Amino acid sequence: MVLREWAADTLAEVDDVRAALQHVADDPSSLTDPEWVALLGASGPELDELCALADAARARVTDPAALTFVVNRNFDTSVVAADRQGPSLEELVAEAWALGATEICMQGPLPDDAPADGYLQLVTRIHAAAPGLHLHAYRPPEVADAARRMGITSIDFLRQAHAAGLGSVPGTAAQVLDDEVRAHLSGGIAAPVADWVASIEAAHGVGLFSTATLLYGHVEIPAQQVAHLRLLIEIQSRTGGFSELILMPLLPENAPPFLAAQATSTVTLRETRAVHAVARLITLGSFDHLQVAWTKHDRDTVEMLLAGGVDDIGGLLLDGDLMPAAGQEVGRVLTVDDLADIAARVGRAPRQRTTGYTDPPADRLVAVPVVRP
Repeated sequence: MVLREWAADTLAEVDDVRAALQHVADDPSSLTDPEWVALLGASGPELDELCALADAARARVTDPAALTFVVNRNFDTSVVAADRQGPSLEELVAEAWALGATEICMQGPLPDDAPADGYLQLVTRIHAAAPGLHLHAYRPPEVADAARRMGITSIDFLRQAHAAGLGSVPGTAAQVLDDEVRAHLSGGIAAPVADWVASIEAAHGVGLFSTATLLYGHVEIPAQQVAHLRLLIEIQSRTGGFSELILMPLLPENAPPFLAAQATSTVTLRETRAVHAVARLITLGSFDHLQVAWTKHDRDTVEMLLAGGVDDIGGLLLDGDLMPAAGQEVGRVLTVDDLADIAARVGRAPRQRTTGYTDPPADRLVAVPVVRP
């Protein structure tokens, strides 16, 4: 297996980048995979031009003046399912609703001793506590675990969960859709790419939509990033079930110990800008929405990505008074003041959306102050 070399950030030949930039400006759909790989190695003025082209594409396919966001609360499945002292699941959901949330996002496996239908029970309880909240929950590994516990197929579990109130599923756990990369990241225990694809397409088939993701900045090489994006486009052409694309760096603190030295302590801002710009341009016609994973970048990087092809900032995360644990994002809150300031700095206006990118009901709108740039 070819692993990326982190000793130096890989740059492409300027002539190759210039030629690819000319082609992408004329017709992004005409680029070959080697040309996309060249663009992933853009730097200096060529990188700035690539990002400008990506941002112009964003302005063509989304509202050019808007920075969209959803109001949500994150749950860790195992935490909210546990019998413990403190607020109940129903109280956490009720507080999220009272704070203005339109979405609950829940990820992570249940403990081994949970009831066989534990995943389904959580869907039922959350939906009963706040029927107006959209529940975005269960990655492909959790779907497979739920089906195994209940002795049914994944598609049967998804049908039952959808009927009980599940609205969409996260397209996380995709990592890089390459079997060798996934095996390396997991120490050899990851489910194959085909299983992830089958789970996502099953969800789309029963009427659920999902996000799509790319986890970059570890052992993958640029050609594998391009192949991953190509596969997401193929799935979208078959199902139309992806709502957005989210690119996330692997942070050192979230990496397994054997990958700590290869995680994004060494990833550069150059690569982060390039991969977001390429993702915007290569997915034109398939994905309208590209979201920045703001919990994984500093403020300056977030603003640069919003000026380089990204249209959505994701969740205005709510912790409230009860502050449920939210896994890797525990304690991370984006306030309305933060949101207003970021929007002003990139010359756009905040616009609230639902999980499915529709307008929320008027009584669910969160007031965001106006900040002059």
